[in-house]
Amino acid sequence: MKRLPIRRFIFDRTDAVVVAAILAVGFSYFVGSGLDWSQVEAAVADTALTTETPLEAPLTVSAIAPAPAARAPAAEAASGPAVAVETPDPAWNELVRRLAAQAISFNGRVAIYLKDLQKGRVWAYHADDLFPSASLIKVPIMISVFNKITTGELSLQTRLQLERRHRTGGSGSLKWYRDGSQFTVRQLLEKMIDESDNTATKMLIDQVGITYLQQQFAKMGLIYTEIYPEGLSLKNSGVTYENYTTAREMAGLMDKIYRGEAVDRYSSQLMVDILKRLKAQSRLAKHLPSGWEIAHKTGLLRRACHDSSIVFSPKGDYVMVVLTGQNHDYTRAKDFIAKLGQLSYRYYENDPSFYVRASEYRLAGRPRAQDVD
Repeated sequence: MKRLPIRRFIFDRTDAVVVAAILAVGFSYFVGSGLDWSQVEAAVADTALTTETPLEAPLTVSAIAPAPAARAPAAEAASGPAVAVETPDPAWNELVRRLAAQAISFNGRVAIYLKDLQKGRVWAYHADDLFPSASLIKVPIMISVFNKITTGELSLQTRLQLERRHRTGGSGSLKWYRDGSQFTVRQLLEKMIDESDNTATKMLIDQVGITYLQQQFAKMGLIYTEIYPEGLSLKNSGVTYENYTTAREMAGLMDKIYRGEAVDRYSSQLMVDILKRLKAQSRLAKHLPSGWEIAHKTGLLRRACHDSSIVFSPKGDYVMVVLTGQNHDYTRAKDFIAKLGQLSYRYYENDPSFYVRASEYRLAGRPRAQDVD
């Protein structure tokens, strides 16, 4: 009987790095060990930024890719393109390269989703990783309340009464009002977003019901973003049922609001107006250029620090979502998010330095990720 030849598989350096990263991630999750993400990401990102051919990679590896074709939410969440594909725009390539370098160097978990709303171009980094939603959960809550309004079961002018059981610590001023004080649904929505008022949030949830919200979240196409009463607590740790979200799903909600597809066009416009009123001038709003506008919601809880935004610029509007986790210093996390926002502003301002650096980058060859300033 003739013996079949044994095939030899020869791995090049690119395959070896990616396979090693996949095995390390899988083993870390299995045994629950503390994997040094910065080293894994640096190795994979360095390979992704220096190779000439596309790489297949797992969900958790950074992606530099043009916008994928439209897919069902479940299919999109299940797949994770991690392809080093450049666009015809050198400045855009430079932007995402710098964003990736900043993310890799950050001492904590990071997810980023950037979408140019005119060109449909998308860049994502760990966009399907789960993070505690913190106050970002208030965006789908707002959408759900507006849905209740369109069905006629509620009105923006409906008055709700503050009771002792509604009082919640943390952000917001309503906790200082007397029992029996009344507020319209619109006032509560504005307080919930503008001040991230937890008491206003509790009043709205009490009005529509947690079961209704869970049903609406599913109808919005949210797969990972869920809401549980315990996840709304302000405890620093020990939450059995956490409210999680992803950068991709938060960006999807902001995109729908921008396009007038969150409930309906009128409701979406009102939501944009409310999101523009946010008083916090930090994170993505910190370095906003004069004359620009930002509609966004921040979140801060259980070592998570986030910002989810729609940026309105003279050169084009875009969605940018930055989630961070395992933070030991909230101030540092806020400054990190502000830095990412500033990089995006420079691109959309047509900052000449981006084009100069992009030109050098294209002529000199792709630099290593650790060489990026």
